[in-house]
Amino acid sequence: MEGLIFVRLRDSGQVYPYNAGGLSAKEGDYVIVEHDRGQDYGQIVTSCEAVHGKDSAGGQAAKEQPKKILRLAKASDIKQIEENRLKAKEVFNSCIKKIEEHKLDMKLVQAEYSFDRSKIVFYFTANGRVDFRNLVKDLAKIFKARIELRQIGVRDEARLFGGFGPCGRELCCARFLKDFEPVTIKMAKEEGLPLNPPKISGICGRLMCCLSFEYESYKLLSKGLPREGEHVHTAQGKGKVMSVNVFKRAASVQLEDGTWIEVSYKDKEHGK
Repeated sequence: MEGLIFVRLRDSGQVYPYNAGGLSAKEGDYVIVEHDRGQDYGQIVTSCEAVHGKDSAGGQAAKEQPKKILRLAKASDIKQIEENRLKAKEVFNSCIKKIEEHKLDMKLVQAEYSFDRSKIVFYFTANGRVDFRNLVKDLAKIFKARIELRQIGVRDEARLFGGFGPCGRELCCARFLKDFEPVTIKMAKEEGLPLNPPKISGICGRLMCCLSFEYESYKLLSKGLPREGEHVHTAQGKGKVMSVNVFKRAASVQLEDGTWIEVSYKDKEHGK
């Protein structure tokens, strides 16, 4: 593998570009990296070529100086990562107690140790800004490590916990999405979905991420097709479009005499 590769730091961190340097690795492999004044671990998510120009990860690679990969994770490294995960559960519980002591309006979601245990990252959600300076001081005294508290949104929380969407498949954010793209109600309209929040929202309560990356495909497939409610002329006469099936490239039309017919638009593939 040559060029740039993208590595998700720890289990829940951000995706950063790294210089592969001829490293023999593939997607899904764990690597030990140089990061933030110490050693950390991460998992290879994809190569630069796969994302360049397609999402924000490609743009990030162009802006940031690629960091250094120290080595592929060895068996001893994997063992330490597992130990760190167990220790993170302990510090998680201790942090919850400290949050209660300081009476802070925040919900702790997850804790992570860096590979060399020099830093602990706590992820939390809150309705607004939280002054956690005293909490950080207490945690640093207890664990003798650098402390980072990172506020995340409900979409990030869903990614951390994982789960299954209304489609029955694993959440896109937990499975393969690297960054959250803006999702609008217009995208749901373009797909002809019912504008009912429970029907088009994910388990995070926000509009489903799949609407975003399906949007361009639906726009392409919809070219040359009439809109629902539009009046069209057919071989059988004038009628009103009642529904549109973009995959079949067909529309259900109600004629003026009340008859329903299906009109095919396959001869107008993608607007041609």
